[in-house]
Amino acid sequence: MADTLISTLIHYPPRIQLAHTPTPLQPLRRLQKQIGGPLIWLKRDDMTGSTLSGNKVRKLEFIAAKALASGCDTLITCGGIQSNHCRATALVAAQLGLKCHLILRGLPKATQASDGNLLLDELSGCSISYHSPAVYASTLDRLFTQVSNDYAKAGHRTFSIPTGGSDGDGLWGYIAACDEMSRDFVAQQISPTAIITASGSGGTQAGLVVGASLLGMQADIYGVNVCDDEQYFIDKIKDDIADWQLKYPSQSAFELTASMIRMIDGYVGAGYAKAGQSVIDTIALLARTEGVILDPVYSGKAFDGLLQEIGGGRFAADSDIVFIHTGGVYGLFPYKAMFSESSKKP
Repeated sequence: MADTLISTLIHYPPRIQLAHTPTPLQPLRRLQKQIGGPLIWLKRDDMTGSTLSGNKVRKLEFIAAKALASGCDTLITCGGIQSNHCRATALVAAQLGLKCHLILRGLPKATQASDGNLLLDELSGCSISYHSPAVYASTLDRLFTQVSNDYAKAGHRTFSIPTGGSDGDGLWGYIAACDEMSRDFVAQQISPTAIITASGSGGTQAGLVVGASLLGMQADIYGVNVCDDEQYFIDKIKDDIADWQLKYPSQSAFELTASMIRMIDGYVGAGYAKAGQSVIDTIALLARTEGVILDPVYSGKAFDGLLQEIGGGRFAADSDIVFIHTGGVYGLFPYKAMFSESSKKP
């Protein structure tokens, strides 16, 4: 059925195969025995590659294809100093023989060796500019323009990618992932009623919303916001979908309704990339129960929120739900000091 729907409803733009797909759909049966509630199936998008692991690679398959088709030789993007998206973009650029420049929020510590994603950024050979959070927040558009102009003066043609690769081009990554999951569900003989993902820039959730609708999937799409608030993400997802419809007007089969954007708010904690002890304990729990590693910024915080919602009775009537593991293992290492106690728990 999925093949028929793809041929008649979804007209994919050019794509470069970068991710190792399909990724596994793993049932967390031991966790269910321990905590109760519905069976959580983990879509293992942390396994889309090794250094290119995570959800961002799915988006970059379409973004990089568009950049190359546009004749660009340099990718410019932005994010936090431990950004999974920036790490993935830098390594994709190296793989494709392109230049890359990262605009990073945060300043490296002169007395501390690079760790996690930042270490991989440096190994990729990309260029990096660091900015304080205040400067980054207030001048990001100007920083993109300045970097692009500098490369243009040197004879390069740039392609700018927004935070998280979340725009109308990046949406295709999780439209395609919905196609993949529809096949997973047939193979596993399940009909999940909910698909849950961490939302940090909104693009993954927006792609899931569009893909699920185009493919006629019955599951509701939920985002657990790891920063900002519910209204911010409702607006951001609407904007990303509008950008997709503007760039790809042939996709007339999709119509957004307010009920399609569902947020599970209240688990941001102290802020973006700030993990509380509950998140750390949840990461340790899943590691020792299922041998699965989450990260403190996205998947760990969102999964912790999901477990708290299940504990409060949400999804009690459901038998199967899906959680998208968006990757981010390299972002775990800068938090290593926080795991000393959780790792000792039985």
